[in-house]
Amino acid sequence: MSPEFHDQAPGLPERGTAEPGVPTANPYAHSYPSGGFTVVEVRGEIDMATADALTEHLDAATSAPAPRVLVDLRRVAFIDCSGLRVLCRADRRAKERGGSLRLVSDQPRIHRLLRASGLLNRFPPLPTLPSPSLPPPSRPESEPPSFAPR
Repeated sequence: MSPEFHDQAPGLPERGTAEPGVPTANPYAHSYPSGGFTVVEVRGEIDMATADALTEHLDAATSAPAPRVLVDLRRVAFIDCSGLRVLCRADRRAKERGGSLRLVSDQPRIHRLLRASGLLNRFPPLPTLPSPSLPPPSRPESEPPSFAPR
């Protein structure tokens, strides 16, 4: 096996194929534009050792004015407080720039983690990515989350 084999996660674009201004895919994150928002697809384990790989993509996604970011956590096997810290930082950056950040997750364990950490109201997860032709639903700060625990 070539050294490049180990640098490439299955299902992600090859290194060097990212669009201008979008970080190159790594084994933990891949970003792509879709219907007016940036999707950051996350996979694997997000912990202290791998959080920087996610930070690179979230920093790029939240750097523009009024960023609209969807963080797809459906392929995440594990996330700890380091990963939650990165998500909170990206959410703050998006809001400071007049944008939004939403999570996409259909995993009960991610929902339990958000609830246990007190972040479920801040990040009510969408079960799937919205259609590229539709904007992601936004939730006013005063509106309670629409997520029903499983």
